[in-house]
Amino acid sequence: MMSFMEFFQLATHVGLYHFLLFSAILFAIGLFGLLTKKGLIPLLMCVELMLNAVNINLVAFNHYMPVPDYTGQLMAIFSVAVAASEVAVGVALAFRIYHDRGTVNVDELKEMKG
Repeated sequence: MMSFMEFFQLATHVGLYHFLLFSAILFAIGLFGLLTKKGLIPLLMCVELMLNAVNINLVAFNHYMPVPDYTGQLMAIFSVAVAASEVAVGVALAFRIYHDRGTVNVDELKEMKG
């Protein structure tokens, strides 16, 4: 019979499959939000959620790779930097669009006038 500690160690083992499943769920939630949301800020949040799912994949594959290098973690750091700049540009655009049009509803922003 298995002791409680052995069962606990067996039940709490997190493998690559768990990380990939978690990342796929996060990516699907972000994609669903990207397709259904109408505001500009929630759209940016959904894109960030999808980028974070990719970062989880990068770090998980790096952790379970047999070669001890830090390529996945470095790529995740670069991805976080790109995501931060994307948010800065997106929020600046949202402020400008709200100032010009009075709304940030994406359905009402179908025309690009100069």
